[in-house]
Amino acid sequence: MSAPPLHDWGVAELSRALRERRIGAFEAAGHFLARVAAHAPLGAFLAVDAERTLAEARAADERLARGDGGPLTGVPVAHKDIFVTDFARTGLASTAGSRMLAGYRSPFDATVVARLGPGEPGGPPGAGMVTLGKLNCDEFAMGSANENSAFGPARNPWDTSRVPGGSSGGSAAAVAARLVPGATGTDTGGSIRQPAAFCGITGIKPTYGVCSRYGLIAFASSLDQAGPMARSAEDCALLLSAMSGFDARDSTSAERPPQDFHALMQHPREGATAARPLQGLRIGLPREFFPAALSADVASAVRAALAELEALGATLVDVSLPRTELSIPVYYIIAPAEASSNLSRFDGVKFGHRAAQHADLLDMYKRTRAEGFGAEVKRRIMIGTYVLSHGYYDAYYLQAQKLRRMIADDFRQCFESCDVIAGPVAPTVAWSIGEQGGDPLQAYLADVFTLPASLAGLPGMSVPAGFGAHGMPVGLQLVGRHFDEGTLLHAAHALQQATDWHRRVPGGAT
Repeated sequence: MSAPPLHDWGVAELSRALRERRIGAFEAAGHFLARVAAHAPLGAFLAVDAERTLAEARAADERLARGDGGPLTGVPVAHKDIFVTDFARTGLASTAGSRMLAGYRSPFDATVVARLGPGEPGGPPGAGMVTLGKLNCDEFAMGSANENSAFGPARNPWDTSRVPGGSSGGSAAAVAARLVPGATGTDTGGSIRQPAAFCGITGIKPTYGVCSRYGLIAFASSLDQAGPMARSAEDCALLLSAMSGFDARDSTSAERPPQDFHALMQHPREGATAARPLQGLRIGLPREFFPAALSADVASAVRAALAELEALGATLVDVSLPRTELSIPVYYIIAPAEASSNLSRFDGVKFGHRAAQHADLLDMYKRTRAEGFGAEVKRRIMIGTYVLSHGYYDAYYLQAQKLRRMIADDFRQCFESCDVIAGPVAPTVAWSIGEQGGDPLQAYLADVFTLPASLAGLPGMSVPAGFGAHGMPVGLQLVGRHFDEGTLLHAAHALQQATDWHRRVPGGAT
């Protein structure tokens, strides 16, 4: 019987094959590069440099031959184009999906990129993964559908007329279509979890501060967090182990020792058995996550996944997060306020786009920002500037920060009676491209279940949980206590050992 094609293997399977020398990194890189080229209409990749990728793969093969490679050495990876990549090393521009940064050549790698790849300057070698390219995303990570990219939308491989979710839509589409076994994403209000759910893959947003934000082009600094996107919890655990850890260059980085999330994922619970690996795990179900407006197909799939968790030994507990709906106005005050501050640096003076025609310095600022930013970015800058302005700061921004603390308090109260909180990732399956008709409010409302955990800085993940209307994937959301990613990964891994939803392949991935 012939071996399965390389793209059918996830991160963990490729890792084993590379270390056992059953395949080579050069062979793997060439195979995935060919798939990326063949699936260009999907719009998942923004930039590829095949020559440099193959050079990285040769170096990985040499490292493996010497016996000094790690578990991820030689495994292909691609990065959301919100992470800067050293242009001299990779040949890849860093654009954040915006005309403002079209063609920008970064002189350094983001910490996450360096740790997964060659390592940080002056530090130990990195994981040695091979960079395939940069992935499409909503402009400056602002969006829930990947329709806001200045370079065109990414498409969902389950149905190319539908969105892959956002803002990490290119990452989710690429992994789901088997163009790359694993990818990086960022989650500000749900931008790892929602596209992972829409595309039927696994994605985890770790606790705020677990992964460095150094070299991550900022949207909202108190919310942005990097995380892995892959096919399974095991794949995500391997990636997260390599990309996380304290970074002195990031003032928000958590000063915690490195963690082996793969080992934590496999650590058995006290009293667990082979048949009931989740024995004793209490899963809280917030009533606010199951409103009457929740699509019946999504509710049915999520309930079926919860029944599987129950069969594996978990106990379901009713809890409440009463301020869930308030997370939408709170987020859409705090995030735009921070965005208006972060994006003020893009003025045409130091780097990025500069208007060719202008009368004076002020006119250059205006024309540069008008030409460089898309409609959604402008909208959020305007909102953020307004809520921070004199006379409105106390009424909007300050009140939103108070409510943010109250939302975090709701979670603390819930975790007194449960270990993990579960529910849907989004109220519906992926919608058609252009279906929202330019109404941003509809996209904002789709984030209602992911925003609370982001505002509280908690870890959350999306796990494939079956299919809903039109055969589109549905994701189960798991939220844990601060720095308890191990429990989430363990629960997700147990579910994936008992189900095959994460192994399903979209028709567009052949």
